Amino acid sequence: MNPMKRRFLLLPAVCALAADGASAAGIDYNRDVRPILSNQCFKCHGFDPGTRKAKLRLDLREEALKPAGSDEVPIVPGKPEASELMRRIESRDQEEVMPPGKDHEPLKPGEIAILKQWIAEGAEYQAHWAFVPPKPGSENSIDAIVQKALAKRHLKPSPKADEATLIRRVSLALTGLPNGFGRPDESQRTYEQVVDDLLASPHFGERLALDWLDVARYADTHGYYTDAERQAWPWRDWVIRAFNANMPFDRFTMEQLAGDLVPNATLDQRIATAFNRNHMVTNETGVIEEEYRLSYVSDRVETTAAAWLGITLGCAKCHDHKYDPLTQRDYFSLFAAFNNIDEKGIIKDLANPVIQLPTKAQEQQLAGLTKELKQRQEELAAKRPSL
Repeated sequence: MNPMKRRFLLLPAVCALAADGASAAGIDYNRDVRPILSNQCFKCHGFDPGTRKAKLRLDLREEALKPAGSDEVPIVPGKPEASELMRRIESRDQEEVMPPGKDHEPLKPGEIAILKQWIAEGAEYQAHWAFVPPKPGSENSIDAIVQKALAKRHLKPSPKADEATLIRRVSLALTGLPNGFGRPDESQRTYEQVVDDLLASPHFGERLALDWLDVARYADTHGYYTDAERQAWPWRDWVIRAFNANMPFDRFTMEQLAGDLVPNATLDQRIATAFNRNHMVTNETGVIEEEYRLSYVSDRVETTAAAWLGITLGCAKCHDHKYDPLTQRDYFSLFAAFNNIDEKGIIKDLANPVIQLPTKAQEQQLAGLTKELKQRQEELAAKRPSL
């Protein structure tokens, strides 16, 4: 099996097992603590200086470990009983208790226990998970993660299924189709041979492309008003071909976001950038054209952030993000990068910019003419006298 395809195929399982296995290994800031602080504390004590109160920041460790507006220290690593954060959270005084009841629900006992344990273990912070690159090495292999997760729970793997069952499962997983669909008799082939066939099948790319098409908000219609038909399927087919060709992820990213800016960009690279044009468009007379045009730009910004970072950037359109390390300047810097095409808010038959693609017959005709032209040029070059 191609190792790159194996890694992509098993990514969802790896993520699920990694998170599941970590739950028995003590407090993890990103998994256990950040959600509590984000939901309950960061609105008033987080990234946004416009809403920050008492000069207290809890999103940065160095700020949370020093006095803020008083002599009390919000967090004392290893000593939850000496931490002002825990005193205020557990206070019965309605004037002191945090978070204040008028803004938030009180913390649940389980959440309080997590914060106590986190401080007792040293109050370690982690960078936002969306900005942490994956660690290379054997410890991240699927086998190592599964074995580690099972060992923490004192569990053993289930008995291996028979080969017919494995083939049925892997066929549905890799192609979404039952085993034997359009392929040679699999009863005479080993499991490994069947997997190789499935990975080489065009249906493999179709199966993997489904999730990406959802992330990229792909559709065959415009979405607004009469919901007219759009011809965006060449981009869909490009995605399927990219998966089947095992395209490297950095190239997969670059060509979809800026394939048209590559020097001497090919037609395929320009088609790839239709990722940026999958947003809804309107042809309704009477709408404010500039309003809709700008909404298309916003869609590109927010879809790009969701697809590649796994975070919501839309909040920073109106203000610095309350929960993630993203500013309004970040939002409009990316907005400016996408706000540079010949586009209208109201589309008619075609939405500029448009690529006119040749049909298969035209491609064949063009290839024949190109070949003939090359032959004629070679003949002329051979007859030209030497100087």
